[in-house]
Amino acid sequence: MKLEADVIVVGGGPVGLTLACELRLPGLDVLVLERRAERVSNSRGMGMHGRTLEMLGLRGLAQRFRERALPFSVGHFAVLDTRLDFSVLDPQYGVNLAIPQSVTEELLEARAGELGVRLLRGALVHELSQEAEFGQVSAKGEQGGAAFTARAAWLVGADGSRSLVRQQSGIAFEGNPASVYSLLGDVRLGAAPPAGAYTVVNEAGVLMVVPLGDGVHHRVILVDALRCREPQPQPLTLEELAEGARRVAGRDMQMSDALWLSRFSDETRLAAQYRKGRVLLAGDAAHIHMPAGGQGMNVGMQDAFNLGWKLASVVQGRADESLLDSYGSERRAVGQQLLVNTMAQTALLTAFDTRGQALRQLMNGLLRDPATNRALALEVSGFGIAYPASLSLAPDGCRLLEQWTGVRVPDWPLQLAHGGAVPVQCQPQSPQPSQQQASLHTLLHGGRWLYLRLRDDAPATVQAPGEVRVLRATLCEPVPGLEGVAALLVRPDGYADYALA
Repeated sequence: MKLEADVIVVGGGPVGLTLACELRLPGLDVLVLERRAERVSNSRGMGMHGRTLEMLGLRGLAQRFRERALPFSVGHFAVLDTRLDFSVLDPQYGVNLAIPQSVTEELLEARAGELGVRLLRGALVHELSQEAEFGQVSAKGEQGGAAFTARAAWLVGADGSRSLVRQQSGIAFEGNPASVYSLLGDVRLGAAPPAGAYTVVNEAGVLMVVPLGDGVHHRVILVDALRCREPQPQPLTLEELAEGARRVAGRDMQMSDALWLSRFSDETRLAAQYRKGRVLLAGDAAHIHMPAGGQGMNVGMQDAFNLGWKLASVVQGRADESLLDSYGSERRAVGQQLLVNTMAQTALLTAFDTRGQALRQLMNGLLRDPATNRALALEVSGFGIAYPASLSLAPDGCRLLEQWTGVRVPDWPLQLAHGGAVPVQCQPQSPQPSQQQASLHTLLHGGRWLYLRLRDDAPATVQAPGEVRVLRATLCEPVPGLEGVAALLVRPDGYADYALA
C-alpha cells in the first residue's frame, strides 16, 4: 500500500492530533500514522492547564473540553500545601481542567475528522528515510499484516518517549536517567477522602488523590519513601499501591476496581535538536520528565500549536524553510525550562527527612507571597511563556514597542470597522451598521496571522510569513501598555509578533 501526503505525523495521541488539526486547518493533506488500533481508554494525562485551553479557544474549541472536565482554580508545585492560584492569571482561562486523556483524544480525533485529517490506526512504522534529492520523507511499516510506504514533504514524530522517529533520525536524547520511581492507579475508593484534591506529605512519602470525574473512580499517585529509589521490574499491583498509600495516609482507603495501574519515573531528557532535515519532533519525542504539575501533555500540545502554522506556511510556499528554525529555538527553550522546573519539584517531592520537611515549610511560606505565587503559576500554567524575537519585518520607518514582542495576547473585546479605515468608538449601546463587535481570539479561529490597526495612521498592510488578515479595530476596554500602540501583529498561535508605536 502506497500513501502520499503533504505532511506525515507519526503518533495519534493528543500532540499528534493537535498538530494534524493545525496543519489541516489551512488545507494541507495530513496523514497520521498511529500504532494503536483503538484510542487510549485510560485517563493517563489528567490535567489541562489554562494556556492549553486558551490555545484550543483560539480555534473555537475550548467549550468542548470545558463541558467534559472538572475545573480547578488552583494547582500545585511539588504538592506544597500552599497552592498555586491560577484564577488571578486570566478571567476566562485561569483554571486547571481535570480531564482524562481518553476524553482529550476523543475530542481531538472528532475535530480531526471534521477537518478531513486521514488517521490510519494500527499502523506500526518500522523504518524512516529522508530523500533530500527528492525533497521528501518516507515511512515504511505495516498495518494488519500488510506493508505500507507513506511519503510526504515533511514528517513529524509525535510518537512518545521511545520515539522511533527520533532514534532513526539520529537525534540525541540527552539528560538524566531515572532515580525516583512512583506509582499511579485509577481506582475505586471505599473510604474516599473529602471532595476535591487530597494530599499528604510526610516522612513516609507523598500521596495525591483526585477524582477522575466519572463520579466513581479516583486517581491515586504515590511516592513511597521506602521503595521509590529502587526500580521494580514487575507490574504494579493494587495491593502494592494500597499498602504504600496506607503507610503515607495513616488509614486504609479501601481500594478496588483498578482501571489502570502504572509505574513512572523521573527520567529527564531533551532532544538535542527539534528538527533534522525534513523531520521534526514534538511532545514526549522531544522531552520527557517527572510528571510533576501535569505539564507534559500541555507542553507537547503547545509544541504542536507552535509548529503547525509554521510548517503549513512553509509547505504552501508562504514562508522560507528557515521559519522552522524558530520552532526549535522557541520550543526547545521551553523544554529546557520544563526540565529545570520538574527536577526542582522532584527534589522537593522526595525531601522526606526532617531537613527536607523544613525546606518544604520554607517554600510554603514563600508561596504565600502573591508575586512569588504568581511567578510559579505563570510557569506551570504556560501563561508565562514568551518568545524573544519577532518573526516578521516591520514596515520601514515604524518604531517598535519591544515589550510586546513574543508576548501572549489575551482575548480582548474589540469593535471592528467594516472597510478597515472607519474610526470606531465603543459604546454601551448596539454597534452602528458600520461596526461589528468581536473578541480578539475569535478572529484567530482560521489559523491566520492577524494585523490589527488600532489607529488610522497605522500602515495599511504588513508582511508576515503566512496569510495575514487585516482589520481596523478599537479596544472596547483600556489595556495597560497599549495606550501608545498604533497597530499589533498577532501570530496564529496568539502571541504578539510586534507592536507599532
